[in-house]
Amino acid sequence: MFPALYAILDATPDLSSESAFSFAEKLASAGVQLIQLRAKNLTPRQFHEWSRDLTLRLASHSVGVVVNDRPDIAAMVGAHGVHVGQEDLPVAEARKICPPPQWVGVSTHNLEQLRAADLTSADYIAVGPVFPTATKENPDPVVGIEFLRAARKTTRKPLVAIGGITVQSAGEVFRAGADSVAVISDLALAPDPVRRARDYLTIAKQAMAVRSNAK
Repeated sequence: MFPALYAILDATPDLSSESAFSFAEKLASAGVQLIQLRAKNLTPRQFHEWSRDLTLRLASHSVGVVVNDRPDIAAMVGAHGVHVGQEDLPVAEARKICPPPQWVGVSTHNLEQLRAADLTSADYIAVGPVFPTATKENPDPVVGIEFLRAARKTTRKPLVAIGGITVQSAGEVFRAGADSVAVISDLALAPDPVRRARDYLTIAKQAMAVRSNAK
């Protein structure tokens, strides 16, 4: 089963790696099984070091690390996988660098991209932004819940919903067809990130039960 909570750790030059890794370990203690490392403003060398150290640090917690954008770094550090966007390497090229059992995930923002992704070897497809988000400088247009329902009918691959998701909206997102929710701000800014992560996992379990009963 695909991890219900896909935590994203946003590495920035003003954030120490130690504080970021400590935060990641707290999420692991809450039951988070998958963490993506995103680093838009680090140098390639810094990104490699962060990816390597985080992968090693979380190995004992059985938490998979997904490296954003860079399949070469994901391969070098033995990460769980890589996530690519529409402007990054195509899935087929990323797969050459990160063969199974490493994962390759891909972002999509409309049904045309989703259908194209469904034909690739991608292990999962991210869709969004589902809601307005402030974590990207130039976000794609909001797709909304209805798009998520259409996406669920279009592919059997695991769907990761991303963009402005909170504990208040997560249940609706899961019921609409998401297998997982990718969360940045609602975890990082929570007064108690561990409790917030556990809340997401509880919401996912309840929503999946509703979906199973509706079949």
